[in-house]
Amino acid sequence: MPNQFIDQPNPPPEESNLPNEVLGLAAPANDRKFLSDKERHVVQKFRRAADYLAAAMIFLKQNVLVQEPLKPEDIKPRLLGHWGTCPGLTLVYAHINRLLCIHTELRSMFIVGPGHGAPAILACLWLEESLGHLYPSYTVSRSGLQRLIADFSTPGGFPSHVSAEVPGSIHEGGELGYALSVAFGAVFDKPDMVAFCVIGDGEAETGPTAAAWHGHKYLDPAESGAVIPILHVNGFKISERTIFGCMDNKEIACFFSGLGYQPRFVEDLKCIDDDMASAMEWALGEIRNIQNAARKGNPTPKPRWPVIIMRTPKGWGCPAQLGDNFIEGSFHSHQVPLPSARKNDEQRKLLEEWLKSYGISELIDGDTGRIDSDITSIIPKEVERRIGQVPETYKGYTPLNLPNWMDFTSEKNGNEVSGMQNVGEFLLKVIQNNQSIFRIFSPDELESNKLNVVFKATGRNFQSDQFSRAKGGRVIEILSEHTCQGFMQGYTLTGRTAVFPSYESFLGIVHTMMVQYSKFNKMAQETNWRGPLSSINYIETSTWTRQEHNGFSHQNPSFIGAVLGLKPTYSRVYFPPDANCLLSTLHHCLKSKNYVNLIVASKHPTPIYLSPEDAEAHCRAGATVWKFASTDDGIDPDVVLCAIGTETTFEVVSAAEILRRRVPELRIRVVNVTDLMVLGRNHPHSLDEAGFEGLFTGDKDIIMNYHGYSNDVQGLLFGRKNMERVVVQGYSEEGTTTSPFDMMLRNKVSRYHVCAHAIRSAALQNPKIAVRQQELVSELMHDMEKVKEYIYVHGEDPGDCYDSPKFD
Repeated sequence: MPNQFIDQPNPPPEESNLPNEVLGLAAPANDRKFLSDKERHVVQKFRRAADYLAAAMIFLKQNVLVQEPLKPEDIKPRLLGHWGTCPGLTLVYAHINRLLCIHTELRSMFIVGPGHGAPAILACLWLEESLGHLYPSYTVSRSGLQRLIADFSTPGGFPSHVSAEVPGSIHEGGELGYALSVAFGAVFDKPDMVAFCVIGDGEAETGPTAAAWHGHKYLDPAESGAVIPILHVNGFKISERTIFGCMDNKEIACFFSGLGYQPRFVEDLKCIDDDMASAMEWALGEIRNIQNAARKGNPTPKPRWPVIIMRTPKGWGCPAQLGDNFIEGSFHSHQVPLPSARKNDEQRKLLEEWLKSYGISELIDGDTGRIDSDITSIIPKEVERRIGQVPETYKGYTPLNLPNWMDFTSEKNGNEVSGMQNVGEFLLKVIQNNQSIFRIFSPDELESNKLNVVFKATGRNFQSDQFSRAKGGRVIEILSEHTCQGFMQGYTLTGRTAVFPSYESFLGIVHTMMVQYSKFNKMAQETNWRGPLSSINYIETSTWTRQEHNGFSHQNPSFIGAVLGLKPTYSRVYFPPDANCLLSTLHHCLKSKNYVNLIVASKHPTPIYLSPEDAEAHCRAGATVWKFASTDDGIDPDVVLCAIGTETTFEVVSAAEILRRRVPELRIRVVNVTDLMVLGRNHPHSLDEAGFEGLFTGDKDIIMNYHGYSNDVQGLLFGRKNMERVVVQGYSEEGTTTSPFDMMLRNKVSRYHVCAHAIRSAALQNPKIAVRQQELVSELMHDMEKVKEYIYVHGEDPGDCYDSPKFD
């Protein structure tokens, strides 16, 4: 049955049976006249103007100040934007401005969680002249006002959600749930910064937000800034009540008290401005107390950080009712309250009455677009302190002081080395050189992923742990990939650099977050006022090839395909085959700008194939012929063996050794690809056709042994000439709790499978191989079955499986 309750305007939540004594609840202001009459008058003027502009942006394409009766042609043909959240956002914006004017030492950012609240933010940015500063056609003028309103959410105008084109933003509003973790990431290592973050009560139902509430527990008040979360409870999503909207104040207070916050409610509409001003002053005072104690060497154990709970009606200020439907205070105001205003006379009349109720003619001059001086009086005079012009939100990154990666390499001496351990030594030095602009965000896997050597120079930053508290720390480990990603986004978008190492199988959890970040980055680089960003850097390790002990659930390389799906200009995927190549690749990624970098690496010891100098040349080229593993340096081969990935490379090199020993008449060329993008046709790193044929020949069969899903490579190769000669073998969703080599066998990427493919292909070119094909393949399959039998009898691989192949 339909839920009729949701059609009622903001009914109060049912009272719980909780006791009245709720720990952590901040007392409301005793004096409900916190503001002077002048201050209150000025704040309300700012809010009226911003609310009018937000509503007008959604509806009007001309007659933008309603100086004449509205006609159908004054209304946009498509009405886009979400009014429901706008009045709450303008309320917060106005009071941040007031706080900035009073506390001249305060530096602040505003992170907006409600996705489609752009009308409110753009309205405020226009009033403070930040929009016109960066976009000259949006100046505070009659023409600028016309363009602001008429162009919103039209082709060529600003979109309906907060995005990279919006000044002051560091958060893509297209997908909900990430604002709070981004806000915490933005204030790490920014001791003077306070980020205000509005989280909608619909957004607060998401898993990423649920984990992000714990962000303050990773915030050392001695070295970092603070976040003031503002939960906006207006009761409704698109067409359903919200969880927080159905919770009474006692329940909410208990919830946040348990999370380590001290909550304070702002909800009395009769004195909402006094309550909000008082709450913000209180929150800032609590933060200063926590920070001052920590910075004087006497940190507060488990400080209770402030959180503000703001209750306002959904769509506050719009018409109360349309026909039999409530609008204000119901889900009907979530998006466009009067959706047929262009065609329906009743709705158009209601719209005109609504817009005129703001008295906009008293606030903005209809002839010049000039703004009333009371409104401008609460806008910070220093432009870099205005929300839309905070330098951290757009200036770009500070390059790292990187050590020489060759100082951490290994010699090609037959030893096997864990690339991740070498990377740990390298990152240790990176941390020492960059104490306030570099961090590692890891989902509780740093030691497992062999990076624990960094703890020689730093610690974990976990303020709830008595042994880690008040010691800083460049490493943040939280078992929430969403929160790690949000922290990294906020940290990177405010000018710093981060690394996100993770188990391969679980990076897919942040797939959509990574895509949203990439979209933000793309649009940011298409503005003419945002500086370059450090790339975001994923190290995908604990890969399926060596997750045999954890079973099928831990065997999943799908994140590779997610990165490959991004716009080629902004995506990079690397498969360094050994420890030296891994160091070269990571050094390159930490220097790079504006990319999503994915490095797929093994944490287990593997052979060193290339000297440091050869590794540098190999990584620079992206793919090379490995002469040492080929016959006659790879000249005139019968077949090309291509290796992509650490363990799959080992199998190809092992296959080459078997073929050289057993089938000396077979001529092979071994190619290793470390930069996956060289295989494509429409990527900045792509090989041209001459370069591709130089590596792979123009007509010989190519056997590709690939770490990920074969479709990844097949998609990259699509459109190249004569690709029917290519066989791509990769992970094929076969796995269990077994041995490492059995994983190779199950997915048909073992040395035996490579050898068999090579013999069958070479037989088409080489008659000496053709006459022995059946004999050779049968022998290989027999050997493979013997290995399988050994594994299932003994529960481990034969001892010679991982001996390094020998070459002359």
